[in-house]
This record gives sequence, structure tokens and C-alpha cells, in this order.
Amino acid sequence: MTKPKIEVINDLLGYEGLKIIQRPDIFNFSLDSTLLASFVTINKQDKFIIDLGCGNGYIPIFLTLRTSAQLIGVEIQEEIADLAKRSVEYNALQKQITIYHNDLKDIYKLVGSSKFDVVTCNPPFFKYASSSNVNESVYQTIARHEVMANLDDIVKVSNILLKDKGTLAMVHRVDRMMEVIDTFKKYHFEIKRLRFVYPKKTSSEALSILIEAKKKGSSGGLKILKPLYVYDEENQYTDEILQIFNYKKDDGKCLKGKKR
Repeated sequence: MTKPKIEVINDLLGYEGLKIIQRPDIFNFSLDSTLLASFVTINKQDKFIIDLGCGNGYIPIFLTLRTSAQLIGVEIQEEIADLAKRSVEYNALQKQITIYHNDLKDIYKLVGSSKFDVVTCNPPFFKYASSSNVNESVYQTIARHEVMANLDDIVKVSNILLKDKGTLAMVHRVDRMMEVIDTFKKYHFEIKRLRFVYPKKTSSEALSILIEAKKKGSSGGLKILKPLYVYDEENQYTDEILQIFNYKKDDGKCLKGKKR
């Protein structure tokens, strides 16, 4: 007998009036997605933004807090894309956000090429082989491992989607940073901003890295921003993380999500 599908409707962090539909058994939004949506540079003149591998639509919905641009989310897993579509409808954002259930590798055939001002992506972090030890659901495997799309696929299609000087913003694992840099260069992206994310100030290693690059950008001008610390020494979110979440220090709330 199959287990019933249990959905929950959560607040979008501390942002009053925005909700997100989640399936705890298969997919919740993540800290990485939140940090990426906060990190990416968006200008007033930007008109078209696309999020590759959008999951349940969290990044496009979050970005409505920052821009009036048209937003597109692309998700290959049908059930998760359906969550995203219904979250958009629940928030009455259909005029600003469109969700596509589609393979990101050929999404440009539907939405156009050399059109977008910004591409965002919280990609699968882990390489995948038939011998990989994967002890999780197929939904989580596809979201976390490079089963349906790898780093090269994502950067390649970003080059096709973006206008010249358009922005590609991504979050990734630090241990793959050199591969990320090489892949960006392969597809003519010049990295402009980097920020390392650490669990705590006392942590010996960074968790992840936030990266922003320009398609056919001029060489030079790289900025390495100050480190971002997630927790303080009492294992509470730091003031900066609370500000990103739009929480007050005494709210006592936590991020109800996990890395996808």
C-alpha cells in the first residue's frame, strides 16, 4: 500500500503574505537557495530572470521581493514542478512567474535565447555514476546528484539563455570550486563576485561558495566578499542570516528545509 502524499504550506521564512507548498517526504527548499536568492545582483533594468532546477519554486517566489521582472522556473521532476506551479498560484503570482516542467538543457527552445538578464541555479552538488552510493529517494537523488544535468550542462545553457553581459549566479560546494571556475571560463563567463559560506566563525572550512559571473564580461574586477557565517557560537542563526530570513533575533524560528 502506497503512503499518502502529505503536503504542508509554510510561510516563506519571515516574509508576511508569501507561502510555499512543500512535500517533506520528497522536497523542501534549502538554506543554499535562500542565500543564493539574497546574493544575486538584480538591477532595476532587468526584465527577464530564469531559475534552472527551480524545485518547488522557492527562488522565483523569493525574488518577487526584490524585482518586478518576469521570472521563469524550470524543473524536470513533474511532481516537484507541480508544487512550484501551485505555490505560484497560491501566492497569486501567475502574472510574474511562469513554471516549466522541462529539461533545463533545452529550455531555450521554449523561452528563447540571448534574452535573459539573470540566470540563477542551485545545482546538484554531487557527481553521479552507476556505482555511486545513493541511499535516498529518486527525487532527492536527482536534486542532489548530477543525474539529469551536470555542471557543464548548466553553464552551457546559461550561456545560450543570457544576453551578453548578463549575470549567472550559482551556489556550489567549495571542493568543486576549481571545476566551477574552469567551466565558467569554457563558456565565456568572467567571475565578478565570490562569497564563502561557513558554518561558524570558528569553522576550519567553508561549507559552500556563492558565485556571480558575467557572460562575456571584461577581465578583472573580481570581488571576494567577506565570509558569511550561518551560526553563532550558541548554534543560533547569526544576525546576517536572520536579516536574510526577515526574522527578528527573538523570533525563535528556524528554516524548515534541507539541502536538495
